[in-house]
Amino acid sequence: MSTTYPENHPDLSGFHAINALGWDDSNRAIQFADWLSSLALHFDLQIETVKTASADASFRRYFRIQSATRSFILMDAPPDKENCKPFADIAELMLSAGLRVPRVLDWHVEHGFMLLEDLGNQTLMQYFASSGMTDRLTYFEQATDALVSWQRASRPGVLPAYDATLLRRELSLFEEWYVNGYRQLALNPQQQGDLYKVYDQLVANNLHAPCVFVHRDYMPRNLMVSEDCADTRLGILDFQDAVYGPVTYDIASLMRDAFMSWDEDFCLDITVRYWHKARAAGLLHFDDWETDFGAFYRSVEWMGLQRHLKVAGIFARLSLRDQKPKYLADTPRFIGYIRATACRYRELFPLLRLMDQIEGSTSSVSYAFGRV
Repeated sequence: MSTTYPENHPDLSGFHAINALGWDDSNRAIQFADWLSSLALHFDLQIETVKTASADASFRRYFRIQSATRSFILMDAPPDKENCKPFADIAELMLSAGLRVPRVLDWHVEHGFMLLEDLGNQTLMQYFASSGMTDRLTYFEQATDALVSWQRASRPGVLPAYDATLLRRELSLFEEWYVNGYRQLALNPQQQGDLYKVYDQLVANNLHAPCVFVHRDYMPRNLMVSEDCADTRLGILDFQDAVYGPVTYDIASLMRDAFMSWDEDFCLDITVRYWHKARAAGLLHFDDWETDFGAFYRSVEWMGLQRHLKVAGIFARLSLRDQKPKYLADTPRFIGYIRATACRYRELFPLLRLMDQIEGSTSSVSYAFGRV
């Protein structure tokens, strides 16, 4: 929607740039302009330079704005749709853990606007598109180093618990949105029974793991490369949904990416490197995980399977409910992840059979790195 500012509105040299950002609500555009104008002098903002930086799967939007010496990120998060407090709180938590995340420089609580540090405009996912294997290993080492630092800072009672209720609510998205919504199928009682039995096993497995701080979307799309900055550590974004849950979650998210795929050997290599670091940090004093990588890897795969089922449902929901069809293009990746894990463990064979019925295809049984 094009926004027209009233004649009595303060003169803003950059109102044309603000107008070009696209607003469904003209009043919100004016609120944004007023807020930005109030910050311009203190931060030396050049309002005419404001432009779209990115959007995500939520209702948040991000813009970039320049000063004479640096750039900043502006977050537009309508308070009736998005809660900015977790973002602000978790940013401080991650900063205290020694991680590189955007500092909140100003926050208009009532309207849901934030001025943030800019960590650059190149994600690790974009960097990987033209990088070699040596660079990939280097950055994955950085990513796992940062992950261990985040997990070492963990303590209970700070973040919401990744408990059985949340795990089951996430799993329910698969049947509701992917199977019923996207595939237009209604599972019969036998199929539902098979699916729910797998859910029970996944929830039990994941709740059995030690708990740490969980980013919950830790992958190259949310990690920023900062080669041209004094601080060259990977930047971390999209952490506002962090919880306290299974230590296996973020490494599964990193290596079973929503938007990139890696060879199994490479996934194993990076996961083994993480395993060594996590053991040294005292994060894996549990069962025989310190001595048996296979036992640990089995739990990582089962945690990843829970995530894959959830994300398949979320991507279908984004298309059907939120009119964001681009995410469905990555759904085959998740179906592939689901099949690859289900065919490795006898307990999960019913899910493999069900996936064949849903997708109209057949699978062959593979092998497991963990114990079956």
